Amino acid sequence: QVQLVESGGGLVQAGGSLRLSCVAFGRTFAFSNTPMAWFRQAPGKEREFVAHISYSGHNTIYEDSLEDRFTITRDNAKNTVYLQINRLKPEDTATYYCAAGPSVLQVTMKKVSGYTYWGQGTQVTVSS
Repeated sequence: QVQLVESGGGLVQAGGSLRLSCVAFGRTFAFSNTPMAWFRQAPGKEREFVAHISYSGHNTIYEDSLEDRFTITRDNAKNTVYLQINRLKPEDTATYYCAAGPSVLQVTMKKVSGYTYWGQGTQVTVSS
């Protein structure tokens, strides 16, 4: 069984920064061999892709519309993936989800269906 636990969300003023964390648990889960991603979902909207990182951390992909304010990294020694968000905007308000994609393909890495395991989410609220 695989469990992903996000943390680091909160209420922040526009222009501020947050670093979200996601720790993976599971006796047989090979975190260091698993691509990971962050998605977000605002109220009344579909879950959308934010960023993807390869199992090694050497390759990252971001949603084009998100500019360069988001940075995804990982620490395989800690079974943890991070999402740094800078210059936060009110439109960044959403629940942010961590996802693990042991079977994700290049054509599915921006899709919800490409990922097998999901965390419960952490809420990010940005005030103007």
